[in-house]
This record gives sequence, structure tokens and C-alpha cells, in this order.
Amino acid sequence: MLQQRIELFFGIVAGRLNKLLRDEKGEVNVVAIVVLIGVAIALAVIFRKAIGALLTDLINLIRGKAETAIE
Repeated sequence: MLQQRIELFFGIVAGRLNKLLRDEKGEVNVVAIVVLIGVAIALAVIFRKAIGALLTDLINLIRGKAETAIE
């Protein structure tokens, strides 16, 4: 009984996975995700100094607040 349910479950999962892999819309979504990641990396490289300064300021602010909270 349990083995039949497990086989049914894996059959359903395999069918859905097969449908997902064969779906052509998935390929477009993958391309879109890759393009978005590329844009994010390009922006990070372009604004590297500004992002670094922002993070440094935030860390210093957090440290200052933490020190005053402890005192």
C-alpha cells in the first residue's frame, strides 16, 4: 500500500518535471533571468565605489549605534 503511494507520488512528480523541462516558456524565462543577472552585475561594477562607500557608512553607523546601546 505504502509502496504504491510512493510510486504514484514519484510518477506525478516525474510527469510534472518532464512537462516543465519540455515547456518552451521556461527557456525564455531562463534567458530573461540571465540577462537580469548580467545587468545587475554590470550596475554593480559601474557603481562599485558608490556601493562600497554606502556599505562602509552603514557599517560605521551600525557600529556607532551598537556602542551607544551597550553603554
